[in-house]
Amino acid sequence: MHSLIYRDDAANITMNSYKIEAGTAQHIGNRPQQNDRVALFTSARAPGYVLAVLASGLNGSLASEQVLHTSKLLFDEFKPGDTASVPRVEQLLRDIVLETHTVIKMNGVATQTEPHATFTGLVITPGGQAVWAYVGDSRIYRFHKGEGRMRSSDADYIDQLMQTHKLPLEAARNHRHSKLLVNVLGNSRKEPFVTLGHHEPLVAGDAFLLASDGLWHFFTDAELGAALHKTTPRQGAEMLINKAGERAQGKGGNCSMAIIKLVKPPKEPANYTVQKMGRAI
Repeated sequence: MHSLIYRDDAANITMNSYKIEAGTAQHIGNRPQQNDRVALFTSARAPGYVLAVLASGLNGSLASEQVLHTSKLLFDEFKPGDTASVPRVEQLLRDIVLETHTVIKMNGVATQTEPHATFTGLVITPGGQAVWAYVGDSRIYRFHKGEGRMRSSDADYIDQLMQTHKLPLEAARNHRHSKLLVNVLGNSRKEPFVTLGHHEPLVAGDAFLLASDGLWHFFTDAELGAALHKTTPRQGAEMLINKAGERAQGKGGNCSMAIIKLVKPPKEPANYTVQKMGRAI
């Protein structure tokens, strides 16, 4: 049995109205190897920005490794400008998806394999904005004080399949059964469809969860929100992975997540300096 791997590389960043507590966690489940990759990044050129990325690899971990590599490379080069801008961050996420997709396809040709990966990315800006993008069936959730406010879905992709490929609704819903239509990075038959979203203003009590299907498959939205609400990211991750293992009953897949919580910053103690007053003349 492989134990939980937890990291809090980008935790404890304090903004004006909230503090960011964040961490990542993984468990191999009942699979022979871990094909998921998840990470939190900061960037020297974009102070105050945080990027969370989760990728679930298909046919090995080559593609998911490439997702993290390209994400870090482009985030390190990202220049946000004088003010936080949602369109600028959306373009960053699109660029990560498209460049990673191209590299994965090239690697597949070189190795005569067909590696694929999902992509879920979330950027928190110092302007109190959250911007996300996803491709495939790894999910992103937004909660406020434990209540579910948003969950990624295939709705936009299904609409696109119906319009572009003239598919009936039922055929579009069953797109995962077709290699031609499946939405992943590295698909040599089809470009990835990127779904974007954003939310502002961010406040203390907001929380985000990026989760692979080896995790979210076993929980309702309400259960995930409750697990994150009154725990630290580390405690929440341990609780969810342990429960996912129980519910999988020996048949669980790779289980990975990134948790970002916005909490009230600690009150600074009053600091009074007493100085001796000079005598008035």
